[in-house]
Amino acid sequence: MFEKVASIEEKYNELTNLLSDPSVIGDPTRYHKFAKAHSELREVVGKYHDYRSLKKALEDTRQVLDEVKDDLEMRKLAEGELRSLEGQLARCEEELKVLLLPRDPNDERNVLLEIRAGTGGAEASLFAQEVFRMYCRFAERQGWRVEVISAHPSEVGGLKEVIASIEGERVYSKLKYESGVHRVQRVPETEASGRIHTSAVTVAVLPEPDEVEVAIDPREIRVDTFCSSGPGGQSVNTTYSAVRITHLPTGLVVSCQDEKSQIKNRAKALRVLRSRLYDLALQEQQREIAQTRRQQVGSGDRSEKIRTYNFPQNRLTDHRIGMTLHRLDQLMKGEIDEIIDALVTHFQAERLKNEAIA
Repeated sequence: MFEKVASIEEKYNELTNLLSDPSVIGDPTRYHKFAKAHSELREVVGKYHDYRSLKKALEDTRQVLDEVKDDLEMRKLAEGELRSLEGQLARCEEELKVLLLPRDPNDERNVLLEIRAGTGGAEASLFAQEVFRMYCRFAERQGWRVEVISAHPSEVGGLKEVIASIEGERVYSKLKYESGVHRVQRVPETEASGRIHTSAVTVAVLPEPDEVEVAIDPREIRVDTFCSSGPGGQSVNTTYSAVRITHLPTGLVVSCQDEKSQIKNRAKALRVLRSRLYDLALQEQQREIAQTRRQQVGSGDRSEKIRTYNFPQNRLTDHRIGMTLHRLDQLMKGEIDEIIDALVTHFQAERLKNEAIA
């Protein structure tokens, strides 16, 4: 492992020198390429420096312990410092191992977030709106930008479906484990008897590819236009601005009617279609390690759950990692950092375990 880290440090230092070379500075393409590579290595090299500093401190403390073995008070202090440094060194080594794992090439990408109401009718659509708001607030806390691509309101003011793009730093790396069925347990506002109902929404997080990565043959799509409408069939406009695109080889269908311009709706629909096609390609390439999108979001049935939101008990439980938090009110405001970080840590540990077995 340390031979690999040493070679990474050597490459990092080489890139540092190149970034101060006038010929590189004067060539924006080369400078951007080297700067990106330099940035990708910075975290590993920084952690390696931390590891070496801790190891040196540990060696110095052991030496001090030998020198003060006859002084009871100083020996206790040195032993305490030794235990602390040993723990820090072990954690640092584990963090270094995680950083050396092969990176998911999609981690740096922006995403398309798709949320759909599943089992539960009107209550499910209301919860879909709340889940979307939760992710929007989390995105705001991260400094990310959210743009609604398509939204279909329900008659009660919720959302039957919403598709949004989220742009920012390492968005996919943080949100990729949010895909699945999210179940809610609470008393609906419309329930006069006070009974707790169970509803569900599906969440899908798709990495957004560049246009050049997914070429869409115009001969393989059918584009239909129609008048956009609001909830309950209410007309929004009388022009044929809404767009429905069908990808003939796969049968994927994408509709967009949020913009008044047919051109803008078409561009947004193609953007969603491109991400879905990219997701399908990833499934083919990584079938042995990636779930298919159908498995990812299931059918929307309340039994296929990754997470439960229990409002009467102010409790959120993620069933994949057995984590329960009793502050659902705060989590729904976008304060989901703790559970996001726990999921990332869990799946990184799983990857480390699999690497060790391999």
